[in-house]
Amino acid sequence: MPRSPHRGTALITGGAQRIGRAIALMLSSLGYSVALHYHHSQEMAEHTASEIRKKRGVCELFPCDLADQQETSTLIKEVHKRFPALCVLINNASLFEQSRFLSSDLRLWNEHFAVNLRAPFILCAEFKAVCKKGLIINILDTHIVKNKTNHAAYLLAKKALAELTKMAAVEFAPDIRVNGIAPGCILPPKGKSNEYLETQAQKVLLRKRGSVSNITRSVQFLLENDYVTGQVIFCDGGEHLIS
Repeated sequence: MPRSPHRGTALITGGAQRIGRAIALMLSSLGYSVALHYHHSQEMAEHTASEIRKKRGVCELFPCDLADQQETSTLIKEVHKRFPALCVLINNASLFEQSRFLSSDLRLWNEHFAVNLRAPFILCAEFKAVCKKGLIINILDTHIVKNKTNHAAYLLAKKALAELTKMAAVEFAPDIRVNGIAPGCILPPKGKSNEYLETQAQKVLLRKRGSVSNITRSVQFLLENDYVTGQVIFCDGGEHLIS
């Protein structure tokens, strides 16, 4: 099957595994060159890159510690130097660890805000400065509409990222569209089984779990519909509508 014509380059943070990997593979199939960011997951990143190249796609790896402000501030420039046609940024990487308001130290809060909020903010600003035109998609979480959680630092950072998405859409228009996708029951969290996810899925309106293809189709919709900006797509089977 012939490949789609080249459509530019997309940078996916946390693209080595899980949802990020699925997005990277989908973007490559659409004709995008892939700049795949990773931090600790080098082996999985190389495996994903190899899979893309086997299908005649283009993929380069870009290691970066998103908790490090200086490293993060150079990532867009490094990608753009290799791929001048950079036109899509997917802020997918995140830190997800348990924390409570009254029982977590500031180190944990600082780490979550550095990776889940500060890094996307820096990357969005650098993308606007360097690339001028394009599309940004921030991967959020269906629970941003809720306030009870065992992952307080994570959730608060994601809530703020949702607001950043809308503010950036206003600030960057008309040249750059900025949207978000809020997944629900797609993949089990670290340390949880598929059985756990199936149980959780019975609590959502559609009574089933989603798949990574539901997320990649949402990404494709935002890529192709050039009249959408400042929106958050809740890809969650209706979970955000119920308490």
